[in-house]
Amino acid sequence: MRSIKKGHKINFLITAGGTREYIDPVRFISNASSGKMGYRLAESAKKRNHNVLLVAAPVNQSIPRGIELLNVTSAGDMFKAVKSNFEKCDCLVMAAAVSDYTPVKKIDNKIKRSDKNLNLKLKPTKDILKWAGNHKRGKKLVIGFALEDKNLKTNAERKMKEKNIDIIIANKPSVIGEEKSTVWIKSKTGNWKAIKNKTKAFIANEIIKLAETLICSRQGYSQE
Repeated sequence: MRSIKKGHKINFLITAGGTREYIDPVRFISNASSGKMGYRLAESAKKRNHNVLLVAAPVNQSIPRGIELLNVTSAGDMFKAVKSNFEKCDCLVMAAAVSDYTPVKKIDNKIKRSDKNLNLKLKPTKDILKWAGNHKRGKKLVIGFALEDKNLKTNAERKMKEKNIDIIIANKPSVIGEEKSTVWIKSKTGNWKAIKNKTKAFIANEIIKLAETLICSRQGYSQE
C-alpha cells in the first residue's frame, strides 16, 4: 500500500449545528445542538492535513481556520448542500442535528398573538443520511450519529443498517452543548468501542482516525 503521509488527502464533507424550520418570518422549530462536535470534527480533519467542506446550520462557533464553510439554515438547505457536494467527497460525516419535521406551509407574515389555540401542521423533512447511504458508490464512506435516550446500541445498530452507513456514533441527549461527552462507536465490521468522558475534540480526532483507516484501506493507502 502507498502511505497516506506522502501527500494523500481525504476530502471530508462534514455537517454541523441544528437546522431551523421557519413557521413565520421570526419563529422557527429547532433543537439544542451547539454544533461543537461538527466543528471539532472539521478542525481535526484539517489538522490532519485533509480537505474539509463544513456545511453548518446557525451556531455560535468560531469558523475554523483554513476550512471552507457553507452556511445553511433549514433541513432543505442542508440537503441541497450535501447533495451538491456529495460526489466530490471521500467521506461524509453527518454530525448536524437535522430537523425531522418542517411546517407544511410557512406563513408570510408574523403570526399575531391570540387567545385561540394555534394548530401547526408538519411534514417530514428529507432524510439526508439515508439518501447518502443509498447513493454512496465504490469507496465512499458515510458516517452518522445516533442520539438515543433508550436502547442506545440497539437503536443505533438499526439506524446503521436501515440507512446503509459505514460508521455510527451513538450518544445520549445529556451531551448536547457540553464540552465533554461519552460516545459509543461502531463500524459495519467492528465491535462497539466506548470513549468515556472525553472532550469533543478528543472524540472527533478518534472518529477522523477511524475514517482514515477505513478510507485508506479501501483506496489502497497505508497509514505508515
